[in-house]
Amino acid sequence: MTGVADRSGGTVAEVGGIAPLTQAGEHAPVTPDWTCGTCGADWPCQPKRDQLLTEYGADRAMLSVYLGACLAAAAEDLHAGGSTSLQDRFFGWLPRRRRPS
Repeated sequence: MTGVADRSGGTVAEVGGIAPLTQAGEHAPVTPDWTCGTCGADWPCQPKRDQLLTEYGADRAMLSVYLGACLAAAAEDLHAGGSTSLQDRFFGWLPRRRRPS
């Protein structure tokens, strides 16, 4: 898998290991298993989800692009092409937008 860059431009997933952006509390993925290098949960873990929502703020489109790239890389690493469970894992937690009445 190649690296996937987050909004800050840092790479958060590289081939076979913890991402280079591993500061305390970063909750970066460990590939190829796509678990959190900080807490061990499936990535994106709850702390990382909270970080991403804060980091991307109202820019839902860019967050979706970033998560889509991560999903594609995870599907390749986990050999789970088209897996609904991976889609739920990467996108199912996103808050729904309210539609105008």
